[in-house]
This record gives sequence, structure tokens and C-alpha cells, in this order.
Amino acid sequence: MILVIIRTLILFTVTFIFLRIMGKRQIGQLQPYELVIIIMISELAAIPMENTSIPLLGGLIPIFVLFVVQVTLAYISLKSEKIRGIICGKPSILVENSKINEEELSRLRYNLSDLLEQLRSKNAPNIADVEYAVLETGGQLSVIFKSQKRPVTPEDLSITTKYEGLPTTIIIDGHVNEDNLKKINLSLAWLQGELSKFGINNVKDVFFASLDTEGKLFYQLKTSTGERFKGVLANP
Repeated sequence: MILVIIRTLILFTVTFIFLRIMGKRQIGQLQPYELVIIIMISELAAIPMENTSIPLLGGLIPIFVLFVVQVTLAYISLKSEKIRGIICGKPSILVENSKINEEELSRLRYNLSDLLEQLRSKNAPNIADVEYAVLETGGQLSVIFKSQKRPVTPEDLSITTKYEGLPTTIIIDGHVNEDNLKKINLSLAWLQGELSKFGINNVKDVFFASLDTEGKLFYQLKTSTGERFKGVLANP
């Protein structure tokens, strides 16, 4: 039993490291060859875990080979557009100027019901509003609306907007992210001082806190403190 646990931990660690090195991708964004490699790696890792008579290297070596294949193909496709087209394929236009491309649907074996479902998921229930619908190489459908059907932006109305940026997370479940505080040139003493203005004397009572680019602090207490609430502070 101990041997099985050790082999499982080793295979899990190796597989996890290789998949992390291969890059961050959602399942729907994987290229076909990447999906095949991930499926094969999972199968190869499972065999030595189930059968202890198989040498551990018998599972690790094929996993390493597949990892090298994935990195090599990714590098080649990065450097050559022609080879990238062969390995990953090319995007397909399914709708052009509100007209459905029947030949392309037939070639891809992509039925009309699937197309309509994907359009609805992109908030495009009316094909007459769609300029282009492109099936990407990873299987996602990209929808480009006609100019008169796109949401109005401040730029369309000649309105000048302020820079927003991303809020900086400062506290998560009572734990202060000191690295983030340093990035915005603030200290733990400053944070404790600002929270004390709202009667919060213990950082561990805070469930979440963040600071936006305008210097406004949002915070929320844990439910264990009796009540969840938020506050906004002035610029530090």
C-alpha cells in the first residue's frame, strides 16, 4: 500500500510539473495535438499507479517524451505560420455578412443547431446582427457584430474617461498580502491604521479587502464577526 502511495505521488508530481510547464490553457482553448498529448499523459500516468509490477520509469519516460513533443511542436508553430496552419489548423468563417456558410458547416460537420446555440451564448440570437462568426482553431466561436449593433462606448460619444486599472488585493480571509502592499508603496501599519478608523482592530476579522487605483479601500468582514459590511476610504 505504501509503495502504491509513493508511486502515485511521484507520478502526480511529475505530471503536474510537466503540465504547468506546457502552459496555462483552458480545455476549450487547447489545440487538437495538445488535447491528444494530455489524454495520453493521463493514461500513461494511470497505468503504473494501477499496476505496481510495471517499472515506474516505464510510465515516466513516455510522459517525458510526450512533454518534449508538445514543447517542440509549440515552438515550431510559434516560429512558422505555415507549419502552425498544418499543426493547429486555420480559423473558419461560418457567418459572413449575416449569411451562413453552408459549405463550411458541412466540411466541419458543424450543424446549424450548434451554430445557433453558440451564437446565443455570445448574446447574438439574431443572425441579422452578426457581421462575422469565426470558428477558431481551439473550437471557440468568435462573434463580430455589425457596427450599428455594437454597444455604444464612451469613445463613440466623445466622452473622456479616467484610468481605472485593477484593484489590488490586500487581505484574503484574514491574511494580509504584504507583497501587494509593497507594490503600491504602503505598509502594514498604514492598513491597520485605516481599518481602525472603522473600528476594526484585528486584521483577521476581515474576509476580503482591496484598494483601487483611486486609493479607495473596499473591505468586508467575516460572517463570524456578526455582520458583513463594506467601507470606502479616502485617498491614502
